[in-house]
Amino acid sequence: GDRVTVPFSGGCGNCPQCKDGFPNVCENDFQPGFTAWGAFAELVAIQYAEWNLVRLPEDMAFVEAATLGCRFATAFRGVVDQGRVSKGNWVVVHGCGGVGLSAIMIASVLGAKVVAVDITDSKLEVARTAGAQKSVNAIDTDSLVEEIHKITGGGAHLSIDAIGNSRVSRNSVNCLRKRGRHVQIGLTVGKDSVVGIPMDKVIAQELEIAGSHGIQAYRYKDMLKWIREKKIDLNSLVTKTVSLEESIDVLVGMENFENLGVTVIDRF
Repeated sequence: GDRVTVPFSGGCGNCPQCKDGFPNVCENDFQPGFTAWGAFAELVAIQYAEWNLVRLPEDMAFVEAATLGCRFATAFRGVVDQGRVSKGNWVVVHGCGGVGLSAIMIASVLGAKVVAVDITDSKLEVARTAGAQKSVNAIDTDSLVEEIHKITGGGAHLSIDAIGNSRVSRNSVNCLRKRGRHVQIGLTVGKDSVVGIPMDKVIAQELEIAGSHGIQAYRYKDMLKWIREKKIDLNSLVTKTVSLEESIDVLVGMENFENLGVTVIDRF
């Protein structure tokens, strides 16, 4: 009867990574829908439950909690822990889906100046609502990198690929100012798994490149406290709720980047 959630990548609790405090990169990780059956079901068996179950606040509805999943929680680690964003930093977020909008919201609340990048004006409009001060349609500019450097007065302190695309990832690195930091949140798979990083620029400008994979279960407590203190409205990320059957069209449509915000399955 307990109301709980889990990170999308759960640790076994016993491997070296788990013992070092990073169960999100566990040697024997459990990922519902990837390493075992889940997660679009009424009942899902959770491995390593004793290490990964997180109790939900009583006043947090399930639809609101669903936005944490591989969206807000993932963005929280990417911006706060891996990105180490500071007040006044220029932060560029490439891709304004669920993870990107969450990253924009988090960076904005932390006092950063956020530039949203996407190829769809409607998504950029939502991004501005989420806290982006500036926005750029990557299709409408001759040089995205030059445009970002112009807006930020020399490049981003932190740039995030929230999509998982090799071209976007390279653009993110090239958007940085000297000693800037690129965080890769979007999963680069298939043809995008190999990204040509300008390593000469990484060396000469002392750039940092960091990956960000999910979040540790024990960080949820701090994150949920932060959400409450900052008065974050997670429901603002949800644009639609659908049934399991209706979700098929939504999932297929993701390949065309047509969806706005976060869609949650709440009926089975």
